[in-house]
Amino acid sequence: MLSFNITCQDSSSSARLGKLKLSHAEIETPVFMPVGTQATVKTLTPDDLYDIGAGIILSNTYHLYLRPGADLIEKAGGLHSFMNWKRNILTDSGGFQVFSLSKLRKITDEGVEFRSHLDGSKHFLTPELVMEIEQKLGADIAMCFDECAPYPCTYEEAKRAVERTTLWARRCQEAHYRQDQALFGIIQGNIFPELRQKSAADLIRLDFPGYAIGGLSVGEPKEIMYDILQVTNSVLPVNKPRYLMGVGEPEDLLEGVKRGVDMFDCVLPTRLARHGTAYTSHGKITVRNAGFAEDFSPIDEECSCYVCKNYSRAYIRHLIKAEEILAHRLLSYHNVYFLVQLMENTRNSISEGRFDEFYRDFFKKYSF
Repeated sequence: MLSFNITCQDSSSSARLGKLKLSHAEIETPVFMPVGTQATVKTLTPDDLYDIGAGIILSNTYHLYLRPGADLIEKAGGLHSFMNWKRNILTDSGGFQVFSLSKLRKITDEGVEFRSHLDGSKHFLTPELVMEIEQKLGADIAMCFDECAPYPCTYEEAKRAVERTTLWARRCQEAHYRQDQALFGIIQGNIFPELRQKSAADLIRLDFPGYAIGGLSVGEPKEIMYDILQVTNSVLPVNKPRYLMGVGEPEDLLEGVKRGVDMFDCVLPTRLARHGTAYTSHGKITVRNAGFAEDFSPIDEECSCYVCKNYSRAYIRHLIKAEEILAHRLLSYHNVYFLVQLMENTRNSISEGRFDEFYRDFFKKYSF
């Protein structure tokens, strides 16, 4: 079902190199997971993702439950078969999406009643139903249903969310039976260190094969996020994977790795692409801007992806201005490649005992 081994530990930080074996393939960590919310990483084909080097992608339970439905995907042979993806998949529980619908939902200990953002239809998600959906989807890793308290919130609100998250994690565990699917618990606690430690301790007692850190990068200052990461990872088991949910800025990936995170996901690479923005070794650039109209250099001189080898900033800007979908595709390809390659370079630096040098060199060049 799942095995995880630490193969190298950095001497100057909590950064570590690992091997995570799942049902479909073994991957090296730390790893960035491109997000395919609705069973597709926007504008990219599975072959694109294989070429980029993605070993695991994320899809979202909430969206797939509403459309096209878990029963249809199960009839297709599961999510891997439905989307023709032969490597690993992680499905989020949909908790974050449901709790983002603040005006459309009602939370109790039993579950969450909400109205669909698509058609206004009423639904009631419980931990048991989420497990039923995720098992029909058949991803390699499924996430427990959790409550993500908003930022900012009071200590008492965060405490209630932690208690409910623990209650639901236990119910998810009891309802989960697929032997070829690993179930991860999700740690909550907002920006309160003692609540993060309590949430971690509660879930460690349930002995999940992996642990996610949820409810960060939702508006809090970055330094607070890094402090909470440090506190949380300091109490998590060393021999189990740690997954920081919804974080994908390059600087945050490296700060997370430095603090012992193994897995990351984020929609940012493709979202930025749709707005004409690209990652480079020196920071983000907005290619749609007029200053790139006659710039015939690649997006990033230091990048070896297919896009940077074949297309110029001027051409991509032309596609954006002409509203051609190829612009989104090329920028998405580059942005996803940039983060996947950043993690490969990070792994190499840990393996070669030079992570601290790699970390310092990155921040000397990269502006954000």
